Amino acid sequence: MDDILKMTDLTLDQFDYDLPESFIAQTPIEPRDSSRLMVVNRATNDLQHRVFRDIVDYLHAGDVLVLNTTRVIPARLHATKIETGGAVEVLLLRKIDDVRWQCLIGGRRVLQGVGLVFGETGITAQIEQVLQESERVIRFSRPIDDDLNGLGEIPLPPYIHAPLIDPERYQTVYNKNAGSAAAPTAGLHFTPELLLALRAKGVRFAEVTLHVGLGTFKPVNVERIVDYHIHSERAILHAVDAKIINEAKLAGGRVIAVGTTATRALETGGILSEGGSPADPYASLEACAWRPVIAFDLDTNLFIYPGYRWRVVDAMITNFHLPKSSLMMMVSAFAGRELIMHAYETAKREGYRFFSFGDAMLIL
Repeated sequence: MDDILKMTDLTLDQFDYDLPESFIAQTPIEPRDSSRLMVVNRATNDLQHRVFRDIVDYLHAGDVLVLNTTRVIPARLHATKIETGGAVEVLLLRKIDDVRWQCLIGGRRVLQGVGLVFGETGITAQIEQVLQESERVIRFSRPIDDDLNGLGEIPLPPYIHAPLIDPERYQTVYNKNAGSAAAPTAGLHFTPELLLALRAKGVRFAEVTLHVGLGTFKPVNVERIVDYHIHSERAILHAVDAKIINEAKLAGGRVIAVGTTATRALETGGILSEGGSPADPYASLEACAWRPVIAFDLDTNLFIYPGYRWRVVDAMITNFHLPKSSLMMMVSAFAGRELIMHAYETAKREGYRFFSFGDAMLIL
């Protein structure tokens, strides 16, 4: 009961911090693995400052590194209204079927039934359903998957103002499953050579796919954290990867999630394995023995904040996140809010770079 009361007392301001704009990384650093790495030890509250490629020193033979293999699609499209010629921006969030997509719309009075045309491509679309705020379901005149590279552009976060010269720099080197509206940015630090070095050390690899969607773009807009309802994202864990994770765990290895997206997928698998629901992960706060993760393919709306009982993840690689974001709440649930706030203030003093193209944190 005390844990539940503490959770209901959490407020949005508790996950706020001051960040001058100069700390926000505008361009990726080269090479990828030369970014800085803050190592956060949850047992000792110790902080160490390293370079990302030094992560090899902290991972051991028998550990399993879990990668989100999603690929960012050219999800930002420009259109005009068929009737009035007014400009409309479409940000694709998730594919519903061959011709229907859930999206965010930028433009005035883009209501149900409004028709859109996309330049000289001959592709049109109609607003089929108005969802919350700027969310819409649109129906294209034909499937657009094969047209996206010419039709759209990679949607960088709104806090990045510098042009991206190489679009592949906003992709992980291990991406292969197209479907995200944003990159799983913790994975941007890995190079093929670093992955080979980890494999040579005896680290195992497993994959999940979580297609990053609206939850990344939508700010938390409630005062009490327990009142927030996070949006769903498509997540997939195949049986072969669940087997690798379970074998590693049973043999005494650690499950190390690359990013909050891989974390969300893994913990979804852990909740499902005990018969629970990602929509209500706090139904039981009692500690229990670890249970194997199970394979799944579903939309997860798992929202992790302090008070969450961790099922699967033993260590996490992540970037430095936006104030008042659901990702700040997740890492605070993993490491403790006070330790995370201390780490962030230290990162500012030490000149770390923040957000998508910024530096990284390894939480042990």
